[in-house]
Amino acid sequence: MICTLLLSACGSNSNSSSNDSSASANKAANASGSANGGASGNAAASAGDDGFNPVGDYPIVKKPITLNMFAPQLPSIENMETNLFTKFVEDKTGVQIKWDLVPNDALNDRKQLMLAGGDYPEVILNGNLTKDEQMKYGKQGVLVPLNDLIDKYAPNFKKIMEELPYVKGSVTAPDGNIYALPQINECYHCNFAQKLWINQAWLDKLGLKMPTTTDELYTVLKAFKEKDPNGNGKADEIPLTGSDEMWAGNIAAFIMDSFIIDDHADKDSGTYLQVKDGKVDFVANKDEWKQGLTFLNKLYKEGLIDPAAFTQNADAIQQLGNKDPNIMGSITTALISYAFGPDDQHPRHKDYVTVPPLKGPNGVQQTPNFAGIGNSQFAITNKATQEQQIAAIRFADYLYTEEAIVLEEHGVEGKGWVKAKEGELDMDGKQAKYTLIPTDPNQTVHNDGWEQIGPSLRTYQYRNSWTSKQDPLAEGGYETRLKRESEKYEPYASKEMYPTGTFIPLEDTEVAAQLKTTIMSYVNSNMAQFITGSKEIDKNWDSYVKGFDGLQLDKYIEIYQKGLANG
Repeated sequence: MICTLLLSACGSNSNSSSNDSSASANKAANASGSANGGASGNAAASAGDDGFNPVGDYPIVKKPITLNMFAPQLPSIENMETNLFTKFVEDKTGVQIKWDLVPNDALNDRKQLMLAGGDYPEVILNGNLTKDEQMKYGKQGVLVPLNDLIDKYAPNFKKIMEELPYVKGSVTAPDGNIYALPQINECYHCNFAQKLWINQAWLDKLGLKMPTTTDELYTVLKAFKEKDPNGNGKADEIPLTGSDEMWAGNIAAFIMDSFIIDDHADKDSGTYLQVKDGKVDFVANKDEWKQGLTFLNKLYKEGLIDPAAFTQNADAIQQLGNKDPNIMGSITTALISYAFGPDDQHPRHKDYVTVPPLKGPNGVQQTPNFAGIGNSQFAITNKATQEQQIAAIRFADYLYTEEAIVLEEHGVEGKGWVKAKEGELDMDGKQAKYTLIPTDPNQTVHNDGWEQIGPSLRTYQYRNSWTSKQDPLAEGGYETRLKRESEKYEPYASKEMYPTGTFIPLEDTEVAAQLKTTIMSYVNSNMAQFITGSKEIDKNWDSYVKGFDGLQLDKYIEIYQKGLANG
């Protein structure tokens, strides 16, 4: 999600307590091999451990072992073979990496071709594996089940599943197997991405309070339009704008959450489903949805919503933000940096603060919580021998340690980072653990680390362990600001949102994808027409609702109910 806008760690954190565990590896019994000279996960877990040092000790192997690994070649990394973190992790673990690299923008195409064609390496280090792919290639035997390997050889990941309850369900397929390991990226501004940023300077100038309800928002937006807050004598202000092309830039979704849950934060997200008492139901045909549309239509009809908000892209938002004088009253987006650079060269960003979730006319006040794990990265294929499987899972487990995360993301100590000095504070105003060393902004290529390639753990605690500017509006304080603004949303996390990271049963994935595309397209097109007034809500609502009869809505709900039950 737009990592360049997101700071150094796009939605990432790691667990400061994930130190290497030290435990003796269990001796194993015999195992049967699988296709292509490899072994199943169960077989590997019972293979002999004679060539390995005890779990938690390094190097992993007594004699070096080579693993072929599939990964992207990021344009910002000079050479993965000579990369300093590659050299470090090879020395640390005894695992020598033979890279199978593909340009980052071609990763998904190449992955699909190699998995379908059988020309894949022993290890997929960073494969962006969808849940459908995990189930499909797991069932075919291409991806090895990792359950027993994890149980015997991955104490760090076992600890993660115990301490972060959402992880196990997000990586366990309906058949009970874990086929791939994830990046675990916790951050407040990712989990609570759906935000409304409002011009506090305009509120102050017009003597207005921060809106707390939908009615109060209407009053504020109307004042922005009619009372010339930018002071140029023209009615050129845009009270509320957004863009589906931005992360969480959907205006309608933020407003609709004051009526009924709406998880369609941007063009790439959403199900239009809710869960009440364990039962999955559809939201976009409910009376509350109609109420939300009526309110949105009112805002649009009175010129309080930017007409371009339903068609413009993120570049248009940047251009809007650069107009002089400022004409932007409020904007729905995860990051105010879509509109204004968060630096001293663009001081306008300091005028904006977030509006906490608004209370609707029925007392609803909520926000989506997007915490969870979607795609996973690391997998072992059936090309791996028993010994390679053990080495691979232990290699991956090391990547979940804090030592590995700091070095792979920020490079060598003393060059990319140092231990924080006494008095250097983190985002919460407590003693920090690490301090970043500023890099040359003109340096676009490095060879120090892997950035965020492979499985990893970045928790809230890890993110908070880095030195941060205490003034959230100061240059360099943007991440502190995002955390504090996002914390306003946490108390209102919806208990009815369909959970992210849910596996849909393999036999239903193709149908589910088709139904979801059709249903969401139908909702979105009608929503735009209702909001803009090209369709009258009262006159056309019943026919809109009836239109779902031909879209197999019941089947859509049934499939997602099964997915929830499997979770």
